[in-house]
Amino acid sequence: MKHQTNKLILSEQRPRQLRHASTDVERIIWQQLRGRQIGNAKFRRQHAIGDYIVDFVSFDAMLIIELDGGQHQSQMQYDERRDQYLHGAGFQVVRLWNNDVLTNLDGVMETIFTAVATRATP
Repeated sequence: MKHQTNKLILSEQRPRQLRHASTDVERIIWQQLRGRQIGNAKFRRQHAIGDYIVDFVSFDAMLIIELDGGQHQSQMQYDERRDQYLHGAGFQVVRLWNNDVLTNLDGVMETIFTAVATRATP
């Protein structure tokens, strides 16, 4: 019997923990994305891709949605490295501010819909 590495165990457990500890903003967006409501694209939440866990991903559209609150310089540098990795894997990354979700949900959803529409395969 093969044993799972700690990395593999973490890649399965950590996303599960994050899904159960979703923020209010993540729950708001998830209610809009789940069930193929946006351009028939299936989204997953708190999903591991490589060494990173993304907020929302659609493999149909190769699109990642990231929600950002206030950021420090070190977080911005980490996000930059992460985005480079994800772009290299073929994903488009759309970053949205938590405040925009709370104050302009229609505009945020239009941004996501447009991103899905431009990434959808014919």
